[in-house]
Amino acid sequence: MCSLFQHYLTMIGAIVSIPFILTPALCMAEDDPARSHIISTMILVTGIVTLLQTTVGCRLPLVQGGTISFLVPTLAILNLPQWKCPSDDVMNSMTYDDRTELWQVRMRELSGAIAVSALFQVIIGYGGIVGYLLKFITPLTIVPTVSLVGLSLFENAADAASKHWGIAVGTILMLTLYSQILVNVRFPVVTYRKQEGFQIIWFSLFKLFPVLLTIVAMWAICGILTATDVLPPGHPGRADTKLKIISDSPWFRIPYPGQWGIPTVSLSGVLGMLAGVIACTVESISYYPTTSRMCGAPPPPLHAINRGIGMEGLGTVLAGLWGSGNGTNTFGENVGTIGVTKVGSRRVIQWACVLMILQGIVSKFGAIFIIIPEPIVGGIFCVMFGMITAFGLSALQYVNLNSARNLYILGFSLFFPLVLSKWMIKHPDIINTGNDIADSVITVLLSTTILVGGVVGCLLDNIIPGTSEERGLDAWANEMALTVDTPDVDEDTDKEYIRNTFDFPIGMNLLRRWKWTSYLPFSPTYRPRPYPCCRSKKS
Repeated sequence: MCSLFQHYLTMIGAIVSIPFILTPALCMAEDDPARSHIISTMILVTGIVTLLQTTVGCRLPLVQGGTISFLVPTLAILNLPQWKCPSDDVMNSMTYDDRTELWQVRMRELSGAIAVSALFQVIIGYGGIVGYLLKFITPLTIVPTVSLVGLSLFENAADAASKHWGIAVGTILMLTLYSQILVNVRFPVVTYRKQEGFQIIWFSLFKLFPVLLTIVAMWAICGILTATDVLPPGHPGRADTKLKIISDSPWFRIPYPGQWGIPTVSLSGVLGMLAGVIACTVESISYYPTTSRMCGAPPPPLHAINRGIGMEGLGTVLAGLWGSGNGTNTFGENVGTIGVTKVGSRRVIQWACVLMILQGIVSKFGAIFIIIPEPIVGGIFCVMFGMITAFGLSALQYVNLNSARNLYILGFSLFFPLVLSKWMIKHPDIINTGNDIADSVITVLLSTTILVGGVVGCLLDNIIPGTSEERGLDAWANEMALTVDTPDVDEDTDKEYIRNTFDFPIGMNLLRRWKWTSYLPFSPTYRPRPYPCCRSKKS
């Protein structure tokens, strides 16, 4: 039960920040109760997709939910001239129905783009193309793709933090204290088990919930500043600025597909969102072997990885159809929770999913997270986006940083996309081919930093001559080794693995009788030839 709530709270902490960037870009009013509906939708979809992933997907205890990676192309799309928000005077003169249609038409555009672009992930996953792609997705491709997710959003972090730098800096300091300095401080907790009776366990509170503890503590400080009128009425740092959202939100509301209207599809939106899909695919693949090691499970075989990526794509399709305004990706926060608690149970994650689904129906609960004072969110952004950037840079451990070739590729693929993106934002009408659709497509693609950075890094790394060792391909291949069969014994500890870890919960006898299922890349009975990127030189 304790592990269940640990994963549940970690899920919540990973989701709450996304609407603070998404909803203003959709032209939603700060006190619009529909903000709580969006976060409730995200929570509900997280529960549904994670339940599918752990049951018939990769079968690892991974959590699938909203991701920052989709915000970069989202902002690029909404920066197009036709989707920019009108002036404050125009918005203030609108009726409630007009304001609602203003943001819903944008949400429909995002929903269609997310759902259609995710079909690419479905195809490469269930089609078994992941292994071939890894031949070209090298560390110097991953670094700019993932790092630019964090670097591209620094202005959003600055805008939120600048509402009150004192509160934002306090949030940063407190989060640093909890997550880095007090990380090994444990608290005694009394537990009861039927076989062992009452026991005292030592609980790593700060290691597990640094973000949530920081939000609660700083929110309490904002409450004190509000009660003592240190902050003037209407100040973004006050705790009572958005209370109207809670009173206006219904107690119960069931999110459903197409709740904002039928999703619309445009070529520029789909191609832009494709950048987020690719970034999520690369990031998720790196979590699979890590999670397996933490759980004491065998390395995930090809069919499990194929199913995992395919199911993530299906989850993103569902997120688009449900109108969450975001896709799905593997939560690194929950992978870290497994490492801390040493509890890698699918059942725990699945029960946490049930809680998420129930919470997504209680609209008042989602409204609570929307009213977090904005400077607190700004402080969280500063740390969170920095960590995303660092996660991308961590792939440099595989490459030779003494190589002038690698430094050139790294520096240019990180710097040039930021330059191009800023220039495109300042000159949104610079692309003029005579065709509005072509103009929108080119503008979105050139404005999406993670796409430009990934393409530049991939092209340069595969064009400029360099040895496999210099490029980090040998070390990367060992880390991301894709196997056809699941080994029975851990080579390091000689410990036997639990057999059939990645099999379906039902129907395996039937699959084994049908020989043709061995040709399906997502079937546990899959028996392919090893991918070229996974073969050793001797073989």
